[in-house]
Amino acid sequence: MRRRLPLVVAGWLVTGVLATGAGVAVTSGLSEPLTDGGLRPLSAAEVDEALRLATSPAASAVPGGTAASTPGPGGPAGTDAPTTAPSSPTAASPSASPPVSPSASPSVPPSAAPPAASPSGRSRAIDTPGGSVIARCENGLVTLRSWRPAQGFQTDDAERGPARQVQVEFEAEERDVQVEISCSADGVPVHRLQP
Repeated sequence: MRRRLPLVVAGWLVTGVLATGAGVAVTSGLSEPLTDGGLRPLSAAEVDEALRLATSPAASAVPGGTAASTPGPGGPAGTDAPTTAPSSPTAASPSASPPVSPSASPSVPPSAAPPAASPSGRSRAIDTPGGSVIARCENGLVTLRSWRPAQGFQTDDAERGPARQVQVEFEAEERDVQVEISCSADGVPVHRLQP
């Protein structure tokens, strides 16, 4: 019996070390693809680049009319999908509706293939304390392409357009941010925050 005790203890120690090693290896192997920047938000520079690619004539040369940006690790907003929005107001579908909570998926799914970019339209990313908006002016009318509430906010109301003026309201427990967007004389989306 005394000879068995050290063998039993050694056996349990070896089993524990092997189980721990296997657990660490499996966890590392599975968590890397899941946490490798997959939910990284876009920086302002990446949004501007995506908009520039979406409105450039070269965007129509890519099959399907999408312009794939150079995403960072894991791509934008949890996908490796293109970061551009459809370039015409009529290209939006019910499946391309914007998120209503900060934890929602990207506002334009990868299956929504936008048509070729129109040279007359101009898009702009707008950051506010309540959230971010991408708007596009075309022929004097503005259209909300996508919007995402900031952390702690949710979308209360949004008028997508196309119209002379559109708005989106982000609300939090203690603060509401209403963003009105219209087109400037040179066809660029401009915004104004309402109290």
